[in-house]
Amino acid sequence: MKEDTLPKLLRKNYQLYGNNKTVMRKKAFGIWRRYTWKDYYEKVRYFSLGLISLGMKRNDKVAIIGESGPEFYWAELAIQAAGGIMVGIFTDCSPQEVKYYITDSDSKFVIARDQEQVDKILSLWEELPLLQKVIYWEHKGLWNYKQDVLLSFELVLDLGRAYENDHLHLFDEEVDRGSKEDVGVICYTSGTTGDPKGVMLSHESLVCSTLALAELDGWKDNNYDYLSFISPAWATEQYLGISGHLVAGVRINFPEKSETVQENIREVGPHLLFYGARIWESVNRTIQAQMIDSTWLRRQIFNMGLKVGLRVTNTDLEKNKIPPWRKFIYFLVFHGVIRSLRDRMGLSRAKVVYSAGGAISPDIIKYFKALGVQIKLFYSTTEAGIVSVPQKNDIKPESSGTAVSWAKVNISDHGEILVKSKYMCSGYYKNKAATKEITNKDGWVQTGDFGYIDQDAHLIVIDRMKDLKQLAADRKLSPLSIEVRMRISPYIKDLLVVGRKDQESVGALINIDPENVGNFAQNNQIAYTTFTDLSQKPEVIALIKQEIHKLNRTIPGWSRIKRFINLHKDLDPDEGELTRTRKLRRAYIEGRYRMLINALLGNEESMVVEAPITYRDGRTSTIKTKIFVNEVS
Repeated sequence: MKEDTLPKLLRKNYQLYGNNKTVMRKKAFGIWRRYTWKDYYEKVRYFSLGLISLGMKRNDKVAIIGESGPEFYWAELAIQAAGGIMVGIFTDCSPQEVKYYITDSDSKFVIARDQEQVDKILSLWEELPLLQKVIYWEHKGLWNYKQDVLLSFELVLDLGRAYENDHLHLFDEEVDRGSKEDVGVICYTSGTTGDPKGVMLSHESLVCSTLALAELDGWKDNNYDYLSFISPAWATEQYLGISGHLVAGVRINFPEKSETVQENIREVGPHLLFYGARIWESVNRTIQAQMIDSTWLRRQIFNMGLKVGLRVTNTDLEKNKIPPWRKFIYFLVFHGVIRSLRDRMGLSRAKVVYSAGGAISPDIIKYFKALGVQIKLFYSTTEAGIVSVPQKNDIKPESSGTAVSWAKVNISDHGEILVKSKYMCSGYYKNKAATKEITNKDGWVQTGDFGYIDQDAHLIVIDRMKDLKQLAADRKLSPLSIEVRMRISPYIKDLLVVGRKDQESVGALINIDPENVGNFAQNNQIAYTTFTDLSQKPEVIALIKQEIHKLNRTIPGWSRIKRFINLHKDLDPDEGELTRTRKLRRAYIEGRYRMLINALLGNEESMVVEAPITYRDGRTSTIKTKIFVNEVS
């Protein structure tokens, strides 16, 4: 490709479409505001020149902390146009986490969305000697801030316009200097096993792999709509969102705010959709909870429709021919029941639907396929990008599909998934030792994931190598494979499965879904005060016991959950229990709740716990409560 960097692609699209085609829409105050390629290009051009006028040099790192939105896209492309590297930071990071990312990446500028993010940075200013300026794009709450280091997004655009008067061709010259080998983005790993590492992604990786994926799954030049609500600090959004609209002509839509995502998805009806595994689980819980709270008649109609849909789905997955009469019944059910549900979920126009970022229950994939939504659970790593993708007529609910043409997959003697890709990352930033460590002597990247390739060349990902548990009788337990099946319950938000090599029993720490369990309590006139109080109610314990008993039937007998504890608090990324992408930090949780785990795998019936709680503003407190250990017959 002649246009081998993202800024070059932006310029090409501007030259092709100018003011004649809308490339992005943002909902604000109830109105969808449209931006053409001309609007987009000019914002990037002047913001880039503004950064250069402030002293930004090629290869400088610039951090962005804020939800996905037009300003994030403009700022990232402006940074890259000037030869810089964008560093993404999740908005819910604590001040100390923000400090780590800024310091580790050597960022000289920070672009922040609002007052909350600005305050985090200003509170650490003396500890960030390399930082020169903080640029914000939402003014609310910042009118009275007088610090010289603070600049508004609009002011930087004005600086760029003024700078262009004396540097007329500078922007194009800087864009032309860019090459596919240049690092465009640093995305940090989730940090499940230690401090996050900065993965350097080149423009070649972003442009070429996105183009290949778009052509493979048929969303190039189809004028698809895409709702961008996942932070571009996550590598997946860099491919599908940032690169997707530049490479494949996808129109980007941004929700009004995080609380209105579901409402805005219904308005947009995106053709291209990405939900992380946890979001699909959340949507599934929401649908089930709504049906539970519905009228008897509506419940019966839905259950009948779902039953028909699952029969058709299972027949299709088994590669058997669906009888014409069953197709006709499904047609009636789809238009009578399923279509309206898909519309409410914002899935009415969904053509290409992805999931990644963690394992997902095969039952959830079957469930949504019965609703006419085929979830493609692809396998990827931040270091190697997208490695395998299920193909349209070759779907297995338990697999991540077959390897893509630009990557190879192998399995080591110990069952570890090994990958090679044409579009590998450029290594870890400032960490050559770690870069060398993940690659074996034959050049394969060691992913740390345990899995196998089946007889149809499908990649089956089971668990992290380090998370596999040894049980008695020389049995290996995969906690993740049980956890994903249990999370299909509308009442179980998360759980940690535990076991020991000297025992045959398996236990679980359960994190109840406060909203759905709260609705259950309300419907059954169960009074409660706090999350802790709700979790230990006898009726709630009986409810979770019933859910585990039901789901235990879907897993092998020796790995079924025998005892469980309802946790007294929600698992929280602010307390280090989850990563910012909502993955369990298993080792940390096992250490923090060691006493609970000992009771769970022992003979105790209850225990009193004291747990420290960290609030978002940094304050801490301690709660003390009685926790019950519960048997599952």
